[in-house]
Amino acid sequence: MNSQALEGIVVVGFTAFAAGPFIAKYMANHGAFVIKVESASRPEGFRTHYPPFKDNIQGWNRSGVFAMNNDCVYSVGLNLKVPAGVETAKKLVAKADVVVENFTPGTMRKLGLSYDLLEGINPRLVMLSTCNLGQTGPRAKHPGFGSQLTSLSGFTNLTGEAGGPPLLIYGPYIDYIAVGYGYIAILAALEHRRKTGRGQYIDLAQYEGGTHFLAPALLEYQLLGTSPGRQGNHHLEAAPHGVYRCAGEDSWCVISVMDTNDNDAEWKRLVEAMGSPAWASSLRFATQLARKENEAELDSHIGEWTRTRNAQEVMETLQKAGVHAGKVNNIPDLFTDPQLAHRRYWRPVVHKEVGRHHAMLPAYNLSATPCADPRPEPCLCEHTEMVLEKLLGLSKTEIDELASQGAVELAESLTPTTSKS
Repeated sequence: MNSQALEGIVVVGFTAFAAGPFIAKYMANHGAFVIKVESASRPEGFRTHYPPFKDNIQGWNRSGVFAMNNDCVYSVGLNLKVPAGVETAKKLVAKADVVVENFTPGTMRKLGLSYDLLEGINPRLVMLSTCNLGQTGPRAKHPGFGSQLTSLSGFTNLTGEAGGPPLLIYGPYIDYIAVGYGYIAILAALEHRRKTGRGQYIDLAQYEGGTHFLAPALLEYQLLGTSPGRQGNHHLEAAPHGVYRCAGEDSWCVISVMDTNDNDAEWKRLVEAMGSPAWASSLRFATQLARKENEAELDSHIGEWTRTRNAQEVMETLQKAGVHAGKVNNIPDLFTDPQLAHRRYWRPVVHKEVGRHHAMLPAYNLSATPCADPRPEPCLCEHTEMVLEKLLGLSKTEIDELASQGAVELAESLTPTTSKS
């Protein structure tokens, strides 16, 4: 096995929920030694109240969404409300290359773990703070979570049917946009450190990262003075452009035809692939403009054709004909998708409580330094002793003393509560 790209890099994560943990997880996937600082006195939110839980039994070590965000990392139990816990955290940072945190602005300073303090301990430290709106500005401490931030960033305003209300996008969409920006920023800072010997602080505002994905709408407003509205599955130019029901329960296929050079070539290929139905020869559908003007009728005709056909077959038939089409995958489809299987995107792990499940690896493969097979997500405080011994050289007696002070938490001393969710 070749070495991994981030082998030898030590990361300390003061993270919870999505954006922070997923950045650290990506680094762990590429070989970094990633420590997740946790505490049973205030467990990570994804551990405690975000289903699904294994067998619908709620517990610290049974959360599916926690598993997705935390494979390959090591859990260390530190109580940061206890001075000796904070001092132990500082000792870990002194050994680290990277710190990742996604608390509310000001929290790390209150804990005595802000960058200006940690830099004095470790001048080569790269530290990333990622939060909703950034560390500075009049609304920096504005509270919020995934759906609120997606709405604040303008996505919700563009989602929904014309004339209807805005619709929320599933999940903490912008958190995961921030993951990509955060990971790239850390790698750039590590490269800067390699050249200069100096670390640096990264202040990542998820709000600002999300607006990059609205570039077409922002440009329309800047250049034309118009603000795009909600249009459901429709497109300003393409027709047909929609999601069409296929044979079987909740089965759908997306079809999009965009003939912008006035030769209607893709439309003609679609008509031929559908068997050249009589309705398609109507002047009502003869040009792109005509198809847009009669879009509701067009969608009805295409829906009649797809309704009796398997979605996979519709996609393959149209793609073979040179028409843009894609089956709408459900969640089980993703786990059986041959493309994802070929690229080993899902890899099996076995967890002490959850059992066998799959970890989700990064969406890119490095030829010279590929990802190793993942480890499962950690149980709460599972690796406290191992990490403190390995990185800080503490003896079991010293660790037990810290535990007696309430500064360090050991997995075997915890009494987790489980309940039906």
